[in-house]
Amino acid sequence: MSDQPRQAARRRFTNRELDIMSVLWARGSGTVAEVRETLDADVGYTTVLKMLQILEDKGAVGHEQEGRAYRYFPLVESASVGGRAIDRIVNRIFHGSAEMLLATLVEDRQFTEEEIARMRSILDRAEQRKDVRNLPSA
Repeated sequence: MSDQPRQAARRRFTNRELDIMSVLWARGSGTVAEVRETLDADVGYTTVLKMLQILEDKGAVGHEQEGRAYRYFPLVESASVGGRAIDRIVNRIFHGSAEMLLATLVEDRQFTEEEIARMRSILDRAEQRKDVRNLPSA
């Protein structure tokens, strides 16, 4: 990853910017019209265009000419942005408790056996890491 996308991954995105990035991550790329069409809310063409230009200035998206339109594509991975967003949620909403976040995520949801096995594997890997802290239970 070049410096610009790495810097973009560290920046915070507004809710609307995240909505647009989500469309680009899901589709791989999109013109202003395609992104606008995919967004849930009724957003004007020029608003989407301006947001894409802002995201490009931040180094989060690039574009290439496609006929008379530009096709925009993400330059940062969703995981890099998602991790930072989750950190903000853990710190602001759950007061630093990943355990509270996890409980909220799994409470009252149905999972397949495969999903549960994958989640257990993730927790097992966390337990095996050298940086596991021995803190008193809450």
